[in-house]
Amino acid sequence: MAGPDEAEPYRPIIGMTTYLEQSRTGVWDVPASFLPKVYIEAITRAGGTVVLLPPQPTGPGIARRVVAGLDALVVTGGKDVEPARYGQAPHSHTDDPRPDRDAWEFDLLEAALDHDLPVLGICRGAQILNVLRGGTLHQHLPDIIGDDRYQLGGGVFSEAQVSVRQDSVLERIVGHRVGVKLYHHQAVDGLGDGLVASAHTTDGVIEAVELPGATFVVAVQWHPEEDLDDLRLFEATVTAARTVAQRRSLEPHADGPRGREGVPA
Repeated sequence: MAGPDEAEPYRPIIGMTTYLEQSRTGVWDVPASFLPKVYIEAITRAGGTVVLLPPQPTGPGIARRVVAGLDALVVTGGKDVEPARYGQAPHSHTDDPRPDRDAWEFDLLEAALDHDLPVLGICRGAQILNVLRGGTLHQHLPDIIGDDRYQLGGGVFSEAQVSVRQDSVLERIVGHRVGVKLYHHQAVDGLGDGLVASAHTTDGVIEAVELPGATFVVAVQWHPEEDLDDLRLFEATVTAARTVAQRRSLEPHADGPRGREGVPA
């Protein structure tokens, strides 16, 4: 039996939101929950264990119970956020609303922030965070920048360099400048309450936001899961999750400190 020093490091439980769309596999063509494997692989390579969180009937109490079993939350990419949530009529290029996914992810994210759980937002996840905090979105970037360079279509990711805000959490993770893969036609416009923009493209599009004062809340408009040779954002998320899990294990409860398997109590 391995001694304490040889035990495998605790792999924190990372909840990842998913799609719920019509899907075809074999003879089946049915609505199904799914998430591209690259998201899962990014977290597992970084040292975490993934739990998938498909859209389903929700409410604040349900979201709180789900979040209580997680060490971190990743809000993934997907369809556009319903514009009514930030007080706008839909643009002609905005996706048809997915109220099931919106409701689920807004509740999960609000519960995660209330519990100071580490959060990583990716693409749509950055937009969800901004809207939840009262911010707004540019519904169609080509109207602002004049072309579709950030969403080429056909599943082809564009590449760009983004500048990262000095002394931000993001800068400590990826440095002052980083190459990223992009696939978005919307972006943050007015910043939500308490958020700061921590990365921009050369033409001023906000590519990341974060929440100062939180344990770890970072959301990027780009797709870090598309570059599995650079796991820095996922490693930072897993590290923050492990720290939170260890802190939770020492919290006093009626029966004494709450121990979690693999976490010193």
